[in-house]
Amino acid sequence: MADPLRLPVFAAPMFLVSGPELVIAACKAGIVGAFPTPNCRSIEQLDDWMTRIRAEVGTAPWCANLVTHSSNARLPQDLALIARHKPPFVVTALGSPKPAIETVHGYGGKVIADVTTVALARKAVAAGADGLACICAGAGGHTGTLSPFAFVSAVRAFFDGIVIVGGGISDGAGIAGAIAAGADYVYMGTSFIAAEESMAPAAYKDMVAAAQIEDLLISAGITGTPASWLKPSLRDNGMDPDDMPDAPGRAYDSSQSFKGKRWADVWSAGQGVGAVTGTEPASAIVARLEAEYDAARGRLSSRLDRSVA
Repeated sequence: MADPLRLPVFAAPMFLVSGPELVIAACKAGIVGAFPTPNCRSIEQLDDWMTRIRAEVGTAPWCANLVTHSSNARLPQDLALIARHKPPFVVTALGSPKPAIETVHGYGGKVIADVTTVALARKAVAAGADGLACICAGAGGHTGTLSPFAFVSAVRAFFDGIVIVGGGISDGAGIAGAIAAGADYVYMGTSFIAAEESMAPAAYKDMVAAAQIEDLLISAGITGTPASWLKPSLRDNGMDPDDMPDAPGRAYDSSQSFKGKRWADVWSAGQGVGAVTGTEPASAIVARLEAEYDAARGRLSSRLDRSVA
């Protein structure tokens, strides 16, 4: 069966940024729209979001991102809604994919495990994951440390399932490079923070559009897990990028209030932030990526033709 996607891209699920409007716009533009279920602070809201997404995207593939960490007390309720609404892809994060396997496989969906190391990738495959989202150096939000090329190569040595790669990919040439290296899809998050359809506040979109790679800091001092933060946002919230607090205990219960949480008011971005120059519709972002992707494929084809001439 031919791939129905315009580009092999997931609009990465971003905490407090990805909502139904962005998921729907991404799907209609020809890529996979995704959102984290913790963006809904009640199970009723999550049901409403999924109902709306299903109604508006039709047969286009979409993705829900579940937190499977042991601290997430709402996971059984989230899984019940996953079973009802049947997203074609379910990405698990901050824990083993095992809790989602039976539910998602029960309706024919695919479970993708979010991993940052080769050891975690092996564990996810052993647990029954259909795919791996390899979070590499340069990713926004919770980030990894490995080169995407080295990570994909290491994973392909023992796994022939779905591989998504994310980390600093900000244009069509990066998409082509990841696919050439062995990935099936690419995660792109930062490119869509400033999309018209994202839930990011206007000030966040403006900060991303003004930022460069030098404006980023990786710290575990906000959520307990290393993540890439915008330095201006840290300063706006009374934190010194040169003297970050110690990592707090990891707690990812989707049902808990944001009130008093450090991560509720600080903003993240990945190393592709410099490519974002303003707010525009998701459809325009995808159109530009497609043109860049086609140009990169043309360059590669030309180089290959010359090498065999």
